[in-house]
Amino acid sequence: MSDILYPNQVEYLEKLRREEDSLILEIELFAKKNKIPILNWNAAEFLEQLIKIHTPKKVLEIGTAIGYSTIRIAKNLNDNSFVETIDFSPSSIAIAKTNFEKSDMNPKIKQLEGNALQILPSLSIKYDFIFLDAYKKDYINLFNLSLKLLKQDGIIFVDNLLWQGFTASKTVPEKFRSSTTQIRNFNQLFVNEPSLKATILPIGDGIGLGIKK
Repeated sequence: MSDILYPNQVEYLEKLRREEDSLILEIELFAKKNKIPILNWNAAEFLEQLIKIHTPKKVLEIGTAIGYSTIRIAKNLNDNSFVETIDFSPSSIAIAKTNFEKSDMNPKIKQLEGNALQILPSLSIKYDFIFLDAYKKDYINLFNLSLKLLKQDGIIFVDNLLWQGFTASKTVPEKFRSSTTQIRNFNQLFVNEPSLKATILPIGDGIGLGIKK
């Protein structure tokens, strides 16, 4: 986020933050200490607001990690609504399960364990809201599979589309060149997808927001 906003803007926004959920803060601290990438808190607050506004009954998350965004989605869902979340990492799945138990959100969360590229084609229901935050090399394939599962007027929410500012940079460090190219290619596909009203917002690490026509 510091590569997208000026440092003084980041500091200002952090001073205004009023997060009261101790578990959310605990998970953020754990992620920071263990260098686990999670959704930026500013983008997570925006995600929560969209869930409140859109009131989806069926949500799909691709990329559970340690359950941070899953919990933030679940706690804003109405009764009789749920979020299904996919991940293949046994260690992440185990940590996420523990966090779900702490959150008391288990009744609204269903974990799907395995490769999302294999799981998505097996899903038969349509979702009101899909959140994509997985390996960047798989973004295009996961996006195409996700669109088939998204209802008309449903929302797709994609993280990391500014990729620490590198997608808009002329100079990219060597270790980020491949991933930056992947995200740039995805962004072109995303904003030109004919079945979506799509835009990219400079929130967090860059959020892609699309509404299915």
